[in-house]
Amino acid sequence: MARRVLPLAILAVATLSLSGCALFQRPQRPVWRAQAEKACFAEKKVQLSAYVQPAREIDGPGICGLTQPLKVSALARGTVALVTTQTIGCPMTAALDSWVTQVVQPAALARFGQPVTEVKSMGSYACRSMNNQGVRISEHGFGNAIDIGGFVLLDGREITFVRDWARGPEQDKVFLREVQAGACGIFTTVLAPGSDRFHYNHMHLDLAAHGATSSGPRRYCKPTPAPGLLPRQDRKDDLPDPPDLEEDLDMAQAPRKGAVPGATASIGFPGRTPIEIGLPPAPPDLPRTRLAQNQGISASPLSAQPVIAPPARLAPMTSLNDLLAREGILPFAPLWR
Repeated sequence: MARRVLPLAILAVATLSLSGCALFQRPQRPVWRAQAEKACFAEKKVQLSAYVQPAREIDGPGICGLTQPLKVSALARGTVALVTTQTIGCPMTAALDSWVTQVVQPAALARFGQPVTEVKSMGSYACRSMNNQGVRISEHGFGNAIDIGGFVLLDGREITFVRDWARGPEQDKVFLREVQAGACGIFTTVLAPGSDRFHYNHMHLDLAAHGATSSGPRRYCKPTPAPGLLPRQDRKDDLPDPPDLEEDLDMAQAPRKGAVPGATASIGFPGRTPIEIGLPPAPPDLPRTRLAQNQGISASPLSAQPVIAPPARLAPMTSLNDLLAREGILPFAPLWR
């Protein structure tokens, strides 16, 4: 009899273990992010130095993190400092260095006759949603974004987005628009003051994957720079471009504000932040029928379909003990209650 009990007991434990693993399975970070970090180092786009130092891998919470993060305190071979050391990935470090060297410094020399010595960085890695609105995970959560508040020139003069983008001296305004337009040819997302209410005091830069067009990666650049400022994008094929999108694409979704309970699920413990377990968001509401619209009733086309009523009473679930006893495996008292 013991031979019959043991296999069933093992099966029961295995079933409970698998169901527990499914419930608490952690969402996985998109594979392309680690691949982009690895390729960046393989192509030697970034060289380690006193101002670009490797940091310990960041794994979580959730899908946030970087495989090979960097602590960056200066750019352009150490000649342009960041106001605070930033944690970003290799691709973002390389893009920032190119932007400062190829765009920011030439614009500063042309407008002010002196270089920029410091970039007023406002934030880089942070595991949070876009604009802290609980919609989608921000590129900041992958070390793939940075916020820039302004610049400091060699003579100590500061040029900031919050003060000079709209109300500063003409030279300052032109300079900020030139560095924004130049960023649009290097980064895939550039959001400066005027793009929305969240970027009134800084410029957001990231390398999010928005898809491809006939002239290269799809880029979001807001507000749209003057035509003469935008870098030229040569077409690589004769295929028609895909339609413009209204918002950033990011498959790493967090719970939506006002979403139907249960549409996205999280688990939590007392005193701890709930952990997102990666279920898909709730589907959008179904369109209302014309009859419902005329009568002011919220309904969907499915409401006209017949409803099959469930049984009046469902039989209670049979316990594992009762199943074993029914098979004659447990003729003795239950092991647990």
